Amino acid sequence: MSRKLWGRWYKRGTMTILCGRICALGLACWLELACGVGAQQQAVTETITPVLLEVRDAPVAFAGSDGKTHLVYELRMTNFSSGNATIEQVDVIGGAGAVLKTMDKGEIAGRLQMAGQRTPTDVLAGSAEASLFIHATLADGAAVPAKLTHRVRVRAEAAPPGKQEFTETGGETAVDRGAVAAIGPPLRGVRYVAADSCCDASRHTRAALPVNGRVWIAQRYAVDWEQLDEKGRIYHGPQADVKSYTIYRKEVLAVADATVASTIEGMPNQTPGKMPENIGIEEADGNSVILDLGGGRYALYAHLDPGSVRVRKGDTVKRGQVIGLVGNTGNSLAPHLHFHVMSRAEPLASNGLPYEIDDFLVTASTPGTAAFDAAEEKGTPLATTPISPPRHAKNEMPLDQMIISFGP
Repeated sequence: MSRKLWGRWYKRGTMTILCGRICALGLACWLELACGVGAQQQAVTETITPVLLEVRDAPVAFAGSDGKTHLVYELRMTNFSSGNATIEQVDVIGGAGAVLKTMDKGEIAGRLQMAGQRTPTDVLAGSAEASLFIHATLADGAAVPAKLTHRVRVRAEAAPPGKQEFTETGGETAVDRGAVAAIGPPLRGVRYVAADSCCDASRHTRAALPVNGRVWIAQRYAVDWEQLDEKGRIYHGPQADVKSYTIYRKEVLAVADATVASTIEGMPNQTPGKMPENIGIEEADGNSVILDLGGGRYALYAHLDPGSVRVRKGDTVKRGQVIGLVGNTGNSLAPHLHFHVMSRAEPLASNGLPYEIDDFLVTASTPGTAAFDAAEEKGTPLATTPISPPRHAKNEMPLDQMIISFGP
């Protein structure tokens, strides 16, 4: 090993780089920028990419209740330097280089979530990992791309002066263009609110959890179904009484012909109006049912009323069959039906999958999560914007804060 190749050091401020092959010290390894002679000798250009990009779970294209095709997924970013990196722009690129979505610094700041945290940030800290939660909607009539890649503009503090602004391309992923789970409604009746549903509500879609040695987002497409009475109220009467809630003890239906993969029973209702304390993950879903829909898809129903579960593991059920009643068991603030579809019969250690309900009406929308939360807290009517005439949805997923009616 020659002294000439390994013995030249590059210093700029607090950064120290060993030119040629190895960067042993300092804030970052900026080989191409710092080592002119060594870089010129390379047959293939070597470019330092200090922000590593990866998509772990390929996005699945599905139809939303707005009539559009959606892609929802996470772009994992690892800052492989010791200084902060600001992600200033992200372009989602589809086939033939077409830009499907551009996220500016402001949108990124509301969607970038550091590992182990739930509060979004505008800075990717040095030596840290984060997920950028991406929601792209395709233009009407546009074909679903076979793959996606990402062009990311970064400002990195650890780079040499004058070299701190740069662009990377990476995080290539296939797009799953196969058919999603086609199901029936999990409830029957009118004025159901699709609360915390896909695609921009954070409570479910961003619920990344480290379970059994892997980060999973089982609730990526989860929904909390609640219901309004004729006056637009979630509950009427004492807030702490489960019987005050419009949805309480409504019949919960099998969404398909299926086999019961598991059930949990024996948990009491929680007191509405406050989150329960000291709930373990094995109790989080309360009384629950998991159905095996076939094809590697499973449906979870959570927070069912005590004593209401009508099926057992191994039973076969028919679409529309009553399998339980809505309750407030487990990790629940108010009576509701939590529902999601996943890749394994594990409520948390699974990949959340989209689904499409074959027939329902979209009758109105709410002003958003904040207004919904206030109505749930105070028992006041929830203001809604009617959709007239109601939109008849076929094979679509109910989106967040839509008011839905299911037929008999």
